[in-house]
Amino acid sequence: MKIGFIGLGNMGAPMARNLAHAGHNVTGFDVNFDQAKACQDSLAVADTAADAANSQDVVITMLPNAAALNQVAVEVVPVMTPSSFFIDCSTVDIQTSKRVADMIVAAGLCGLDAPVSGGVGGATAGTLTFMVGGAANTLELLMPLFDIMGGRVIHCGDVAAGQAAKICNNMILGATMIATCESFALADQLGLDRQRLFDVVSTSSGSSWSMNTYCPVPDVGPQSPADNDYLPGFSAAMMFKDLALAHDAASMTNTNTRLCMLAFQIYQQFASKPEYAEQDFSAILNEIKNTSLKA
Repeated sequence: MKIGFIGLGNMGAPMARNLAHAGHNVTGFDVNFDQAKACQDSLAVADTAADAANSQDVVITMLPNAAALNQVAVEVVPVMTPSSFFIDCSTVDIQTSKRVADMIVAAGLCGLDAPVSGGVGGATAGTLTFMVGGAANTLELLMPLFDIMGGRVIHCGDVAAGQAAKICNNMILGATMIATCESFALADQLGLDRQRLFDVVSTSSGSSWSMNTYCPVPDVGPQSPADNDYLPGFSAAMMFKDLALAHDAASMTNTNTRLCMLAFQIYQQFASKPEYAEQDFSAILNEIKNTSLKA
């Protein structure tokens, strides 16, 4: 297939490379020229988003926020070939996802919202989980691409259902990472060895993805951003953004999500500090420990 891939950041670049290495003709674009240039070993790089999307069979977006997605959609949808496909893998609010879907349908295109879980490691290894909203027959046609980029694909329902699933998933992730980091901070204060804590929790009732797969302390468990000074990874600023989406969705639906609100407030404060904003969200362990010591 001829594929336009827009958004070549920490997640998008390895996803695009995997598609290219599988034999697809991939043209990428990113507003950060250095990020785009770093992908030239595997794929062609366009000067604009419209150039990357023009005459492609499929356009895939992996963008940081709703404003970027809306801007790209306005630019690329008019130049896309009728009956081609638009797959958005960004994590955005429900309203934006539906608005972009309306643009896609009005242009005679087929679209899916397909946010992901699995982090940079999953994007690199091609083991991401895709949460997909849209028509089942469209997903079926595009499954060969999802199989290259991911290890699991879940059809969540109609338009924006994928976004709804991602928002709910990351609400859990944000809260469990805080709890995991607090447990390590307490273990340190109690003199409990970190590896021993991991050995217990990862095989007991407290186990979670935050502990078992993405352990927030170095040299414990599988490789994670903690083993590389919390870089790269899923930034604290991005986690704050996702918790803000969950908070907004809860407000819109009048859902009582008290723990989500607290996690949102904690990451809001954490991400506002320049030294932490671009670090992986698991680096909140250091802020928790520093705050504990000051107290």
